Amino acid sequence: MSDATLHAAHPDPDDFAVQISDQIESFIVAVTEVAKGDEPDSAVPFLLLELSQLLLAGGRLGAHEDFVPDERYEPDVGPEPDVDELRERFARLLDPVDVYSEVFDPYVPRSQPVACRISDDLADIVTDLRHGMAHYRDGRISEALWWWQFSYLSNWGTTASAALRALQSLVAHVRLDSPLDELDGLDTDSNAGGDEELAEEAGRVMAAEIAAPLGIRSAQS
Repeated sequence: MSDATLHAAHPDPDDFAVQISDQIESFIVAVTEVAKGDEPDSAVPFLLLELSQLLLAGGRLGAHEDFVPDERYEPDVGPEPDVDELRERFARLLDPVDVYSEVFDPYVPRSQPVACRISDDLADIVTDLRHGMAHYRDGRISEALWWWQFSYLSNWGTTASAALRALQSLVAHVRLDSPLDELDGLDTDSNAGGDEELAEEAGRVMAAEIAAPLGIRSAQS
């Protein structure tokens, strides 16, 4: 194994912490700006990019050996910042594509899809990341890295992956001019027995209506 490979596998803890914290802070700032709704036409592509970049940081945390905090019990970081406004802003901004279907754990046999919301996902991710950032800014670097790694494996990694898949699927539907099924209730049997041509045309209309305000162009545009 070369020196470069060894360094990549076991980076300097201080350098690693700076890099991870920069990526996390960049994500928090970026999604907070998107939530303001000043540029709704670029919301979906921008969130797709930001979640992809965040998951790179998550992958690095997941691949790293376990971080061990300096203290046995986690120090109190004070009250968690309220994310309800962020959640509500995204719910309005992403309507009607906020709700999507997700299998919670792909390794659980016969798992049933559940309904999720991208707005909830983003708020939950930001909550986890801010918690670690509070430790980092107070100088508890090992605690911050431990928290980001633990919460990546237990919560925000899965949540971010699910939201990313939903956004990628949305972009693919529109760019490839593929009809979207009815989203209300996520009922996959809603068109059973109906006119397939009418259902397909309705899906194309829905895709076009969603694409326009969210700044996505189909491959046919």
